[in-house]
Amino acid sequence: MKAAAGQDGLISIIVPVYNVKKYILETIDCVCRQTYENWELLLVEDGSTDGTDRLLQEYVAAGGDGRVRLIVSGVNEGAARARNRGLAQAAGRYIAYLDADDLWEPLKLERELAFMKEKRAAFAFTGYEFADENGRGMGRIVHVPERLTYRQALKNTTIFTTTVMFDTALIPKELLAMPEVKSEDTALWWKVLRRGYVAYGLDENLVKYRRPGKSLSSNKLEAMRRIWHLYRREEGLGVLSSAWNFCFWAARAVLRRV
Repeated sequence: MKAAAGQDGLISIIVPVYNVKKYILETIDCVCRQTYENWELLLVEDGSTDGTDRLLQEYVAAGGDGRVRLIVSGVNEGAARARNRGLAQAAGRYIAYLDADDLWEPLKLERELAFMKEKRAAFAFTGYEFADENGRGMGRIVHVPERLTYRQALKNTTIFTTTVMFDTALIPKELLAMPEVKSEDTALWWKVLRRGYVAYGLDENLVKYRRPGKSLSSNKLEAMRRIWHLYRREEGLGVLSSAWNFCFWAARAVLRRV
C-alpha cells in the first residue's frame, strides 16, 4: 500500500539552522545551483545567537530565491525537532536533508532522484567527500554499498544525513519523524530500516561534508558514546550484540577517515 505523498516531483530540502552565519549563504547557493530545479528549501532557524537569524531574514526580505522558505522556531530546540518542524511543513513528495554547513554538487538532486526511480527506492543515500572548514574537498571520498538492510546498517553507519532522500509515496511521512535523542539521524535510519525498508546507495561523490574543528561529529569519544547508547537504549540490543555491532561500526568509522 502506498503512502500519501506531497506534490509529485517536488523535493523538500530540510535544513536545521543554528549559529552558522559563516556558512549558510554558501549552503543556500549550492541548492540554488542544482540542475534539478523542482525543489523547496526549508530553513528551520533554531534560535541562533550569532546573527544567522537576521542574515536569513535579510536574504528573504531582499527577494532571494522564491523557493527558499524560512521557518523560525524562536528558541533552540535541537536538530531533531528542527528537522521535524520542517518535515511537518514540507510540501514535496521527496524529502532530502542537508546540514547547514555542508555542500552539494550541482548534480546531486538530479542524479539521486533518477537513481531512486530506477531502483524504485523509498530510501536512498550517496557517497560523499570530507571537506575542510572552507568547503574544499580533502580527497577522502566515502564509498557506499549498493544496499543496506537493518541488520547491515547496525554494523555500518555509512549513511550520512546530507546525502539522504526519502520518497513519501513509498514510505509514510509520519515514519520520518526523527527521534529526539543524540545521533538522531542514525536513530531514524535504523527506525525506518527496522520496518523492513531497504536503503539504496548511489556510489557517487555528490556531497562535501564540511568538518569544522570543533564540530560534535569530530569528537570521537562522544560519537562512540552516542552509538553505544543507540544500540542499548533505542534498539534494545543486549551487551554482546551491541559489542559485536559496535566493533564493526568502529572499524568502518576509522577506515572512512584514512
